[in-house]
Amino acid sequence: MQIKEVIALLEQWAPRSYAEDFDNTGLLVGDSAKTVSGILVSLDCLEAIVDEAVDKGCNLIVSFHPIMFKGLKKLTGADYVQRAVLKAIKNDIAIYAIHTALDNNWEGVNHQILETLGAQKSSVLIPKAGTLKKLITYAPQQESKALLDALFSAGAGAIGQYSECAFTSEGEGSFKPGADANPALGSKGQRHYEKETRIEVLVPQHCESRVVSALIKTHSYEEVAYDLIPISNTNKQLGMGMIGSFENPLSEAEFLALLKSRMHCGGIRHSKLLGKPINRIAVLGGSGAFGISAAKAAGVDAYVSADFKYHDFFSAEEQLLLVDIGHYESEQYTKNLIVQYLSKKITNFAVLLSEINTNPIFYL
Repeated sequence: MQIKEVIALLEQWAPRSYAEDFDNTGLLVGDSAKTVSGILVSLDCLEAIVDEAVDKGCNLIVSFHPIMFKGLKKLTGADYVQRAVLKAIKNDIAIYAIHTALDNNWEGVNHQILETLGAQKSSVLIPKAGTLKKLITYAPQQESKALLDALFSAGAGAIGQYSECAFTSEGEGSFKPGADANPALGSKGQRHYEKETRIEVLVPQHCESRVVSALIKTHSYEEVAYDLIPISNTNKQLGMGMIGSFENPLSEAEFLALLKSRMHCGGIRHSKLLGKPINRIAVLGGSGAFGISAAKAAGVDAYVSADFKYHDFFSAEEQLLLVDIGHYESEQYTKNLIVQYLSKKITNFAVLLSEINTNPIFYL
C-alpha cells in the first residue's frame, strides 16, 4: 500500500475540504508514492515522535496537529519545528496532519469527548456553512430511477441522519440535435419532445466531483443539462463542537470531578458555580473561546473547551458553567480514534499508537 492510499482512506473519513481555512492539513512532508512500512499515530509530531517512528519501523506519521502551521522560510534546525521536519526528511518519514478536518467530523474529536464522559451526542454546536449544493437535472422518465441510484451511490441525497433524499417532478423537455450531434433520442435537425423527470438532490462539498461524474456517466444524453447551485443551508452533521446530554443530571461538583477523572486533567479552570444541575453540555476540543456565544445560545448547562483567557470567563454571565480542561487534555483521545479507524481499514501492516506524551504543560 502506498502513502497516497492511506491518505485517501483518511480523507474519505475526514475530507480536507472541511478543514478550516486557517489550517494546514494534509501531507506536510514526504512522497505520497512511497510504500508504507508502518503508521505511527500521534497528537503532535515532535523530534521524539520521529525517533519513535524510526525505532518502530514506521515511515508514515499521522499527526492530529500539523507540525508546520505557519510557512517555513528556512530549514536550519533552529527551532523544534525545523528539527522535527529535518529529522523526518533525513529518515524518509512522511508526515500527514488531519487537525480541523477531524474537528468538524460528526464522529471526530468532540464525539470522542462526549463518549469518554458517557454523554449522548445530539447535535453540532456550530454547523459549518457553505458545504452544500443543490443539483438539479433532467432525465427521461424511464431512466430516472437508475440515475437516482447512481447519484445516491456517489454521495448525493444525504440530509442529517437520512440518506437517499430527493425531490422529483414530471414534465416535458425539448431539444433539437445539430448536424454534428449524436442524439440518444430524437433525430438531427428536428425538435424532439421527451417526457422527463426533474431531479433535485443535495450534494455535500466533498462529493461534488464524484456526483457530477456519476451523473454524466449514467445519463444517456450526449449533453447533460444540470445546475449545481450553492445554498446557504448549514450541514447539521458537520462543524465545530458538539452538544450532548447525560442520562441523569449531575451536580456541578460531580461534573467537574468526572471531567478531571475521565480526561486526566492536571487542573481545571472554571467560571462561577451556579448551583444548578448539569444535564446538557457542549464540548469543543482545542482552543474554543470562540464557541462560548454559541454554547450560550444553545442553552446548555456547561461548555467544556480549552485555552480560555481571563476575560472569557466573564462571558459566562451566570448563564452556564465554563470549563477549561486544557488543550492537550481535550484532544488527547484523538489519536486513539485515528488508530481505531485505520486499523479497521488496513490489516496488512501495523497501525501503532504513539506511546509518547507530548503535552508541553505541567502542573504543580
